[in-house]
Amino acid sequence: MSETIPNAARGTEKKGSGAFEASALMASLTVKNLQASLAWYRDVLGFGESERHEREGVLRAVSLKAGSVEILIGQDDGAKGTDRVKGQGLSLQLTTSQNIDEIAARIKASGGVLESEPMDMPWGARVLSVRDLDGFKFVISSERKR
Repeated sequence: MSETIPNAARGTEKKGSGAFEASALMASLTVKNLQASLAWYRDVLGFGESERHEREGVLRAVSLKAGSVEILIGQDDGAKGTDRVKGQGLSLQLTTSQNIDEIAARIKASGGVLESEPMDMPWGARVLSVRDLDGFKFVISSERKR
């Protein structure tokens, strides 16, 4: 059985017609160990630190940036339990014009572990995947060079 999806649901509705229009997405992730996660995002993935967020002299979160992508990592306060599962059912997609194989080599040389080695996809992208220290999955892709 085939179902017709309205234009608004497909994202093809014209501007000004009441459809939601977004221009950016920023992820905010709660981490178990802020210092360890900061080191991982900086040293393994290559994000730069853009801002530190302190409260009462204690570092609570760090804003990170890679190109136009922004991520906020915040220290988990334990209010929902210290052993709760994070990142389950979530995959963050990052697109780059950089060489995926070189990114994979840098991740591994920095102590990171790839969830999947670089591979070519049928739609013309080359991708790899990696999980951070809390289990958040990142799929990094670039257009395959022909």
